[in-house]
Parts: sequence; C-alpha cells; structure tokens
Amino acid sequence: MRTEIKERLEEVVTLLNDSDEVVLDQEVKQKLEKVLSLLSNPDKLTTEKTELKSRLAEIKTLVDEAMIDLEVEVEYCIPDLVTDATSCDMGGDAHILLTYSEDQYTTRTRKVSLGKTALQSSPKDLTLHILQAIEVFKEESDDIRMG
Repeated sequence: MRTEIKERLEEVVTLLNDSDEVVLDQEVKQKLEKVLSLLSNPDKLTTEKTELKSRLAEIKTLVDEAMIDLEVEVEYCIPDLVTDATSCDMGGDAHILLTYSEDQYTTRTRKVSLGKTALQSSPKDLTLHILQAIEVFKEESDDIRMG
C-alpha cells in the first residue's frame, strides 16, 4: 500500500510541476482524494488490483480472439497475471511485446504499453488500440524491409 500511495502522490507532484500542461484543480483534487481514500480504506487497494487483473485478463482474451495476422507474435508481459515470454521485463508496467520475423536473420520487436492511462479505457477500446498497434508495427516493418 505504501508504494501505491507514493506513486499517487508522485503523480500529484508531477501535475503541479508540469509547466507545459494546464493542470485542472479538479485533477489534483481527485488524485488527492484517491490517496486519502486509500489511507482510510486499505481494502480498496486490494479490490482495485483484483479489478485490474480481471480487465487485463479480458483484454488478453479479446486480443487472442481478434488476432488475424499470424506473422506477428504477441507475448503478454503482465505482472501477477500472465506472462508467456521469457524476455519480459516484469519490473515495469504491464505491456505486450510484438515480434515480427522478417527472415531467419532479422527480427523486429515493439513494446505496446498497458500503462495506467491506457487501462482507464474500456477493454474493447484498448483491444482495438492494441490491434491497431500490431497493424502499424507490421506495416512499418514491411516498409523498412521493402526499402
């Protein structure tokens, strides 16, 4: 719980120190209220983590069902939920690792982040985002290969 509160407070400090972005009082207020609610109700953090795992599992299922392009390998690097890749950096945020083998010597990879901002959208919207990222990755790899 301590790390979660620390992360949320760091978000508030970042918002307050960001000179490029207009910070709404409402945003800061919401983040501080979230910290206070965590302090007063530690069980809420457990509930949030359970909901997050459920959403990530749903996203994994939706992406697996929608995958059409078999040339791009999709490896899920989601801490505490699923990982089917030995190359995952499990210390960071949840992400999906895309791998495209052009030939036996050339392999391209791309990491699609599943950060906090992305996870606020619905699972279907995030699935569409992931599928679009896969499509763009494949097109860019093909463009590079074709010259």
